[in-house]
Amino acid sequence: MMENKLVNHKNNKIYYGYIIASSAFIIQILGPGSYITYGIFFNSFLTEFGWSRAMISGASSLYFFMFGLLGILTGRLVDKIGPRIVMTGCGIFYGSGYMLMSQIQSVWQLYFFYGLIVAIGFSAIDVVTLSTIARWFSRRRGTMTGTIKVGAGVGLMIGPLAINWLILSYGWRTSYIIMGGVVLVFLVAASQFLKRDPSRIGLLPDGEKRTIIDKVSLIEAGLPLKKASQTKQFWMLCVMCLFFGFCLQTVMIHSAPYAIDIGASPSTAASILSIIGGVSIAGRFIMGGASDKIGNKWGYIICFACFIIAFITILTIHELWVLCLFAVVYGFGHGGLWVLLSPVLAELFGIASHGTIFGLVYFVITIGGTIGPILAGYLFDITGSYQIVFSTCLIFSIIAVILSACLTPTTYSKAKRI
Repeated sequence: MMENKLVNHKNNKIYYGYIIASSAFIIQILGPGSYITYGIFFNSFLTEFGWSRAMISGASSLYFFMFGLLGILTGRLVDKIGPRIVMTGCGIFYGSGYMLMSQIQSVWQLYFFYGLIVAIGFSAIDVVTLSTIARWFSRRRGTMTGTIKVGAGVGLMIGPLAINWLILSYGWRTSYIIMGGVVLVFLVAASQFLKRDPSRIGLLPDGEKRTIIDKVSLIEAGLPLKKASQTKQFWMLCVMCLFFGFCLQTVMIHSAPYAIDIGASPSTAASILSIIGGVSIAGRFIMGGASDKIGNKWGYIICFACFIIAFITILTIHELWVLCLFAVVYGFGHGGLWVLLSPVLAELFGIASHGTIFGLVYFVITIGGTIGPILAGYLFDITGSYQIVFSTCLIFSIIAVILSACLTPTTYSKAKRI
């Protein structure tokens, strides 16, 4: 019987959860590491096609909106059929979409290849990896989430530099072919090691003390989406995530063009994104471990406070060196916020419908990310400045800190502690 097969992972030489984490780490490097490069290709589109910044930003906004919308479906599929099949299919779309980007000749192709095909692929990156990690780890959930999200930081750090070198060496079209091929091969390969949860292979989540459990306790605890959405905590998180997405995608798409506007070279502008990625590694690792000790609420307060400091800095001093300071402070908060989402959802609502709930809240992030870049591009086109947009990011960050401070346990999370 199944209940007699379930044993603590300490009786095994290598807990399979760490193999899951290793695969998720690779997926995180490839996903965000390639996604962040759109800002590096931005000037290539400006130069070759003469499109407006709003038009180019619009493709990014469509992409961000679509992968968030599709993430709801992806999350539900992960809950139903498991992560391996979902991630494999999305990996094929993701790599193929980037290779198709090399053939762009008109705006509709940019929107179709990037805004739809690449978006389908990216919809699985965080939903699959973070939801799976939440199932495989219990007491060290924050730490392990932070560890695999370090992979995203590595990708964010090396992606812009690698693509900038490829563009300078081979041109932007060849760069897309190379990047797409690498992404496709390694994403599909890493996906083959993913498994939905430890009970499927007779194991318990890391951190559980029991050596044998009965069938009743195999039922995953937690609230269904309908009940979770009826709590005030769910909607507070949604507003916080909306503001996070707005700031996130605005910075990712427009920080490099802004750096060039104030006198930076393309290589220096790419370095700003790499600094954000590099420092985000520390944010992911530190805040992941810290959340297990100080709680997710304080984690959110700290990370959004970093946003406030960063946007005040960039709004008050318009010098190139300030961008480096901005990248350091913002990068730490950026990395930490990505780590906190999955653990806080598991804490407040459980893991019974974690993939579905995660996918929906993740969609809210992408709504903010959809609005941010295209609004920034539009405002720049009519004002010649990013001042209003950065001011909006500052206001959103202040509100998010207040909401974070007001975040209280749900009835489910209170009962779990008893």
